[in-house]
Amino acid sequence: MNPVYITFGFYLVLLIVIGIITYRMTNSMSDYVLGGRKLNSWVTAFSAQASDFSGWLLLGLPGVAYASSMSEWSLFIAIGLAVGAAINWHYVAKRLRNYTYFANDSITISEFFENRFRDKSHLLRVVSAVFIVIFFMFYTASGLVAGGKLFETTFGFDYTLALSIGALIIFGYTFLGGFIAVSWTDFIQGFLMFLALLVTPIIAIQQLGGFGEVLSALGQVNPSLLSVGEAVEYDFANDVFWETSGTVTIVAVISALAWGLGYFGQPHILTRFMAIKSVAHIPKARLIAIICGLVVPLYGAIMVGTVGIAYFGPDNPLNDPEQVFIQMVQVVFNPWVAGILLAAVLSAIMSTIDSQLLVSSSALIEDFYRVFIRKQASQKELVWASRTAVFIILLIAFILAFNESNTVLELVSYAWAGFGAAFGPAILFSLFWKRTTMASVLVSIIAGGLTVLLWGYTGSDLYEIVPGFALASLSIVIISLISKGPSQEIMDEFDHVRHM
Repeated sequence: MNPVYITFGFYLVLLIVIGIITYRMTNSMSDYVLGGRKLNSWVTAFSAQASDFSGWLLLGLPGVAYASSMSEWSLFIAIGLAVGAAINWHYVAKRLRNYTYFANDSITISEFFENRFRDKSHLLRVVSAVFIVIFFMFYTASGLVAGGKLFETTFGFDYTLALSIGALIIFGYTFLGGFIAVSWTDFIQGFLMFLALLVTPIIAIQQLGGFGEVLSALGQVNPSLLSVGEAVEYDFANDVFWETSGTVTIVAVISALAWGLGYFGQPHILTRFMAIKSVAHIPKARLIAIICGLVVPLYGAIMVGTVGIAYFGPDNPLNDPEQVFIQMVQVVFNPWVAGILLAAVLSAIMSTIDSQLLVSSSALIEDFYRVFIRKQASQKELVWASRTAVFIILLIAFILAFNESNTVLELVSYAWAGFGAAFGPAILFSLFWKRTTMASVLVSIIAGGLTVLLWGYTGSDLYEIVPGFALASLSIVIISLISKGPSQEIMDEFDHVRHM
């Protein structure tokens, strides 16, 4: 039997076993949504970054680098993400953990907003939950598309069958074990991603004769591939696969760097901060996350795409740039090692989808079902309602994923912008500006979310998150300053959390 099949099979069985074990550990909504706030530093760090990166880290970003190497904006994306993540871990993690545990005992982002501003109307909770579900549909669909590409390329499966297998496995362990299962599987998956992106480019460079040979090969394909300031176009239609298309514009640079703004509004990352066992674990988790979960994987992904140009050469370019990691692994390593590293692709895909399903289901059940339909629902009923919501959300994303014309990075960038613009300013101002009002946050979430949804109709090349984040931030400042300030109770709570 093919070693790749055996490795994959063992990995999938391991995920289901984890789901079965953690099923017995899940007895309440706090357990199902936040794992009872018991995560240690290692699990928090790796699960946060694994849930962050998804299939775009091993498919989308290497694909961008393969299509443009060091030109265009792959390097700028990495810089923006690294800075954004570092700020998020350093400033947001501790304040959010303290606020949602000691101050107002919230287990979802929507509930945090409601409790933070004493919103008796539930408007903040409902509006934020609506945008969470909308954008997670696209995010989850991107993961399923990535999974379909993996099974198609590796095993020659039909795309529909590939989607079905991936969706079924993810549904299995997320349905059973909830946040605990998701966090522990993400820990394993995050480590596999780290290993894959550390080892693969190093071995490929050695086989090509060293980094100097790689640079020489890139220069022979197109000298612009070695320039950060030159834009390179991957053109299939005219059989010119790396064609210089001018200089990188300021709009392209700003758009790439702006990916870092998205970190402040990603619910599946923010919930990891809320779930860590203690704020004392955050410094260690931050160090692990930034080095092992961020810097190495990000720049490893760019190196995979860059080295892939030299490895496959201009005479044998890939039909789909997002296949470069999968193709390289199968050529560079023996089947047993390739099986382990290809499992890392599946890991990247699953680690984000499971977190997205969990946050989306909690938004539906905790913020709609429990608030408006079954106020007296038992903990057991809420857990089973959340499991049902997981199935419904995955089914809708499964349908969206059948549009194969969308690339993984396109779907991820849209959802990333949506969360960053809708929730990033709302989170930052809620945590760090005492004068912030409930009305300003409500308008900010709507303004940021709608800007991302509608920006494409303007025809602008500027990434949606830039105008969305700016408009949302401006909304908070203006409305907070012209409206009546928060109550004394809210301001006292803010001071209490700030001085913790």
